[in-house]
This record gives sequence, C-alpha cells and structure tokens, in this order.
Amino acid sequence: MYVKNSVDIKKMVLLAVLTSQALVLSVIESWFPFSVGIPGIKLGLSNIIIIVALIFFSLSNTLAIVLVKCVLSSLFMGGPIIFTFSICGGILSTLIMCIMLKYMEKWFSLIGISIAGSIAHNTGQIMIACFIMNDLSVIGYLPVLLLAGIIMGTFVGICSTYFVKGLKKLNIISNL
Repeated sequence: MYVKNSVDIKKMVLLAVLTSQALVLSVIESWFPFSVGIPGIKLGLSNIIIIVALIFFSLSNTLAIVLVKCVLSSLFMGGPIIFTFSICGGILSTLIMCIMLKYMEKWFSLIGISIAGSIAHNTGQIMIACFIMNDLSVIGYLPVLLLAGIIMGTFVGICSTYFVKGLKKLNIISNL
C-alpha cells in the first residue's frame, strides 16, 4: 500500500490498533465464556470496536477489521466452521449497523443500532447453520438468540456510547 502522507499513516495505524483490539476482546471473551446455560450466547465485546470503526472510518475499512478479526480468531480458537459462522454474522451485522448509522441515526441511539447489529449477527449465524445442516428446524433456536441479542446488544451499545464519547472528547480519531 502506497502511503501518501502522515494522515494515511495515522489512519493505517489506528485501523491496525482497532483490529488488534477487536481480536484481543474476542480472544479474552473466549477464555471467560459468558454462560447462561444456553450454547452460542456471547457478550460480543469486539462489536464495541466494530461500532467505533463504523463511526470514524468507512464501511470498507470496518469490513476489513471484521474480516481480519474473523480469520485470526478462527485460527486461534476454532477453525473453518467457527470462521464461517463468525464471518456471516459479522458481515451482516456490520452492514445493518452501517445502514442504520447512515440513514437512521436520528431515530436510533448507538444502543438501538447495537441491538440491531446483534440481532443481525445472530440471524446470519442461524441462516448459515440452516444452510450447513440443510435443516430449517434450526430456525427454532432463533427466538432464544434474538432475546440474547437484545440483551447483549444493549450492553455493547451502552459501552460503545461511552467509548465513542470518550474518543470524540480526546479528538484522537478526527480529521481522517
């Protein structure tokens, strides 16, 4: 990649930092599983970083973070099946949150946008599970995941709100 000026270098470094933060949060979360006795439910802490990236960077930059995080986290923690579920949920979630930030921000707070992203992530994972298993009965698990998505999305949205406010106040990621 050809770097034109110091703004490009700053942007590249910040994107690398966000990518590593998303990966670290994902790995840490796997070490201390949030267990409510229902498989597949996670806090989704790395989505805080994805929301930050969507606010301060382009969709393509954010999708690059999602892709790298999914590839590396699947290498560290799972394999191709984990990657497949993670990337499908991650891309759908990121696209939904991007659309909401761009066109519906005046109607939804970051909490609402995070909830929608969490629900989209869970829906994407159920869709890929139906495809892989060739069985639509997996959809029966969707209501449980949607409820979890609302709860976890609320938590992530609250954290994201404070994180974004802090970053804006510090003026670290402006002028890119």
